[in-house]
Amino acid sequence: MTDYANALIDNLPKAELHLHIEGTLEPEMMLELAKRNGVRLPYQNVAQVREAYQFDCLQDFLDLYYMGMSVLLHEQDFHDLTVAYLQKVALDGLTHVELFFDPQAHTDRGVSFETVLGGLVSALEQGHRELGISAKLIMCFLRHLPEEQAFDTLNTACKHKEHIYAVGLDSSEKGFPPENFSRVFAAARKAGFVAVAHAGEEGPAEYVKTSLDDLNVQRVDHGNRALDDAALTARLVREQTPLTMCPLSNLRLKGIPDLASSPVKKALDAGLLVSVNSDDPSYFGGYLNDNYRAVHQALGLHEEEIITLAKNSFASSFLEDKQKQKAMDKVDEVAKSLKANSGI
Repeated sequence: MTDYANALIDNLPKAELHLHIEGTLEPEMMLELAKRNGVRLPYQNVAQVREAYQFDCLQDFLDLYYMGMSVLLHEQDFHDLTVAYLQKVALDGLTHVELFFDPQAHTDRGVSFETVLGGLVSALEQGHRELGISAKLIMCFLRHLPEEQAFDTLNTACKHKEHIYAVGLDSSEKGFPPENFSRVFAAARKAGFVAVAHAGEEGPAEYVKTSLDDLNVQRVDHGNRALDDAALTARLVREQTPLTMCPLSNLRLKGIPDLASSPVKKALDAGLLVSVNSDDPSYFGGYLNDNYRAVHQALGLHEEEIITLAKNSFASSFLEDKQKQKAMDKVDEVAKSLKANSGI
């Protein structure tokens, strides 16, 4: 990796658009919160927690993911979790985040929607005030649960619209096609929420198409399998529908055999509006810049492609157009300064 490429990854402003806040729960904090809240876990130390991070598929991860979040019980827990993430990625050049949260995973175990939201909102306000990071919240429906439960969650979310920008769809993809949630997504859009959805991670390209046509999403999370369908790929290029790809996540969940198989460069070469994100960084071994470094090294990305990915992260965001352009201009400005200082 050249000094210039390293400097770009370290210093370029970036947005993160595919980040599950519950997936930033580091083992140290997991054990600390378990002690604070009197929650019994099957682990005695950090090493034992990390040893459990071996996954053969998405479901293996989800089983551990849901167990880990059992330590999140109080508003302060969600606040501390979110502040820790923001402080870490501020060092990666993050200036904007659109983060997912899974209220059903908490309300199903007796933690109120308001407890979760209160902690997240106060932390994001602190992050904006102290770190200059802007944020939007995306509330996800769990696709392995019935749509009727999603409606209950949507009804609660409608009481807090000032804090929630969009709705999403996550959890186990295999066997849970997007059209299972057509009615609740229609209701959410009618209520004024923007729509996004996980599709094409483990599911087929058809799930991506259905997310576009049936759920009317404005952004596809993952979208890897879309590249299996030439007509769908051409449509995504034509419509410049953002894809939020997560290389280290794909590797750890065995969606790809190695990082050289990541679709990020293929997507760039095709003209897709693709960004790089961390998904659940505590569990998958890397935060935002770790993912940038991984694809740069494995795919041989040149410096201009690193710059494009950073600019794409803002272009794919739900910031206002003027804010997007300002952020992308800043990327160019920083890249130009770094290049001058590198002597290239």
